[in-house]
Amino acid sequence: MVSQEVKLLGFWASPFSIRVEWALKLKGVDFEYIEEDIFNKSSRLLELNPVHKKVPVLVHDGKVMAESFILLEYIDETWKQDPLLLPQDAYERSKARFWARVAEEKLLEASFTAMVSHGENKEKALKSAIEVAEKIEEEMKGNEKKFLGGESIGYLDLAMGWIAHWLPIWEEVGSMQIVDPSQFPATTAWSKRFLDHPVIKQNLPPRDKMLVYFHERKKILGGSG
Repeated sequence: MVSQEVKLLGFWASPFSIRVEWALKLKGVDFEYIEEDIFNKSSRLLELNPVHKKVPVLVHDGKVMAESFILLEYIDETWKQDPLLLPQDAYERSKARFWARVAEEKLLEASFTAMVSHGENKEKALKSAIEVAEKIEEEMKGNEKKFLGGESIGYLDLAMGWIAHWLPIWEEVGSMQIVDPSQFPATTAWSKRFLDHPVIKQNLPPRDKMLVYFHERKKILGGSG
């Protein structure tokens, strides 16, 4: 068991830092969580992550790492106890990485853009988000296990966990619907199972606080009308 000092710099509303927090807690790793104000970045954050200047940042025994997907893999390789996050099969690993990127680069970005936008820009982003969500729904329909990682939460579950908690909030803030439960039964069922997992349930940003925060982000980024 690896037991050197572990610190995680994160931001309470960031799906990127929360997924790393989930991974550490699923693995039973003791760590110090350090909340960062991403709008008034500390000298510590700028020193530890001078390239991207973003959270999450993981510090393990003096070694500094960033980028949430990289951190998930590092955690899995460093703390080898169950649950194993990445599939053991090389093809399944590549699929997990692929769909994690699709969800991040296509669905998350389009959904956030749709939330803060208006008019034609909103419609375009919303259309794009729904198209990608449909592809993810088809992938989830083909999964017969409890989670995307199998019978326990894995890398892809953590990568897509924002869909279960953040996306419904973005939909409400943006007065839109991307994942209609009647049209996305597999995604909806997976979301419920994911959020019901004790580690996830106990480590979710409060919904009410998130609504206030993202309403404010929408005003700042997209204006009010």
